[in-house]
Amino acid sequence: MYDADLKAYFDLIPHNKLIACLRMRIADRSVLKLIKMWLSSPVVEPSPGQEGGDSSGTNRYPHRGTPQGGVISPLLANIYLHWFDKVFYQPGGPAHWANAHLVRYADDFVVMARYQGERLQGWIKEKLEGWMDLKINHEKTRVVNLREQGESLDFLGYTFRYDRDLRGRGHYYLNVFPSKKAVARERERLRNMTASSYCFKPVPLLVRELNRQLCGWSNYFGFGYPRDAYHEINSFVRSRMTVHLRRRSQRPFRPPEGRTIYEHLDRMGLVSL
Repeated sequence: MYDADLKAYFDLIPHNKLIACLRMRIADRSVLKLIKMWLSSPVVEPSPGQEGGDSSGTNRYPHRGTPQGGVISPLLANIYLHWFDKVFYQPGGPAHWANAHLVRYADDFVVMARYQGERLQGWIKEKLEGWMDLKINHEKTRVVNLREQGESLDFLGYTFRYDRDLRGRGHYYLNVFPSKKAVARERERLRNMTASSYCFKPVPLLVRELNRQLCGWSNYFGFGYPRDAYHEINSFVRSRMTVHLRRRSQRPFRPPEGRTIYEHLDRMGLVSL
């Protein structure tokens, strides 16, 4: 697998090539003019020694990139990068002569092929950096052979890795589970939701918000084998809720008699992944 990432692609897309791509699908000149004005709107750069609160500075009129945080910046970037997908699968592309497969999400993509030779890597670099005038983030780009012991691939929040069969049958299977970064981000999100600054919030409302967050996270990460990650998140959110309930009460918090804290949280409606 060739795991690649484009470096700051929102800042590097040339406007002239992007507009040329838009002209292929948009016939309304007023719409094209509006997009061109939006792309070329000035960016205020602070002068040397200027304080952050001062709005004065130097106006820079960009010829590359889309505005950071713009509502249609991801859409314009995908319109431009669509042509990389197109030439990849057209006759003469790696999909034919290398039997390769491309999986791309925004600026992050993976090329899967049995043989990751110099021809394939050179073709990708030439198309992205030469033809499309972008830049590959070489620090995040690497060739991965998942068949080798200890190798893994993180992509879109998942970790892909071959592990030995748990029943000892002598073969390996492709283990797909939430990555460590994805679990850490979810833990941080749950930690913020149960922070001391939210002690004013009614407990039923807090439980509903936690359930919505947990269900949304599990809906995305329900593919593969997420059991261990689910157990970690369940244990974490219950320990955080225990601390939160004790923090809100002026007296030491205790669950009802004859009921454990976990049983009490279940009775309150807290979901378990």
